[in-house]
Amino acid sequence: MSTILITGGTGLVGTALSNSLIHLGHKVIILTRKKKESSNTNIQYAYWDIEKGIIEEGILALADYIVHLAGENVAEKRWTARRMEEILESRIMPGNCLIKALNDSPNKVKAVIAASAIGWYGPDNNNSAIGGFTEEIANYDDFLGNTCFAWEQSMSPINKMGIRLVTLRIGIVLSEKGGALKEFMKPLDFGVAATMGSGKQIVSWIHIDDLCRMIGFCIENEEIKGVFNAVSPNPVSNSLLVKTLKKASDKLLSINISIPSFFLKLLLGDMSIEILKSTRVSAQKIINAGYRFEYSIISEAIKQLVDKKNSVNTQ
Repeated sequence: MSTILITGGTGLVGTALSNSLIHLGHKVIILTRKKKESSNTNIQYAYWDIEKGIIEEGILALADYIVHLAGENVAEKRWTARRMEEILESRIMPGNCLIKALNDSPNKVKAVIAASAIGWYGPDNNNSAIGGFTEEIANYDDFLGNTCFAWEQSMSPINKMGIRLVTLRIGIVLSEKGGALKEFMKPLDFGVAATMGSGKQIVSWIHIDDLCRMIGFCIENEEIKGVFNAVSPNPVSNSLLVKTLKKASDKLLSINISIPSFFLKLLLGDMSIEILKSTRVSAQKIINAGYRFEYSIISEAIKQLVDKKNSVNTQ
């Protein structure tokens, strides 16, 4: 099978993807700033220094494919001016490092699957009437829209190297091991089902298993190239997401509350814009390309994740 080099391989998505690829028989190389040994013979860790543009010698020559996931979590901290700079740099500098390495080092890389995000798009306003944002729409002129543009531009030189480039604009990833789902579930542990603002804003989500399978699909299918939205074909409102979590978590006695928009703005600053923003994104292009979702309905996705989380906790 193939050897796949992953940046951001120790994060939530990267860890799940590594396990998925190994299950399919692939070998994985994870780039890390602190090289370490692996207890799994199918996983190798290799050193890179993105500031200096260095990747461990000989590593790139081993890779058949690259999956580029590196980037700071945009929701981890309040958006100060410095934090916003860190978010941007964490997406541009790793891309520049990969481009330099591909130009300078002999390699056999067939394709690069690069992460972007649906932060590319702005608020949908009346867009819901036409089925959601599609890939050809220009980026929105705000912090995340411009960051996603710069992120994608940093990888665009791949197109001139004769290497297939696939860019996935990833929605809100739902996983039982953390990320957005953990944050949505926190209030339920205290007996509160909390919607954000009006609760009417649309959340374009994807189950982590579907995201990993989609990346594998893009690796395996040579005709797949260009930009694709990595979201479920059935986005939901914030309030429906919370109600679904409440039911799946067996927290039916939880008190329903709405956290006012002004309070979120005071608490989170500019980041509140993203939490309150409604963004309906279309999955039609990846479906037309032949991808079939395992979890396209929010109730099925949430039930599977909550059941999996509970089964782990009881072991």
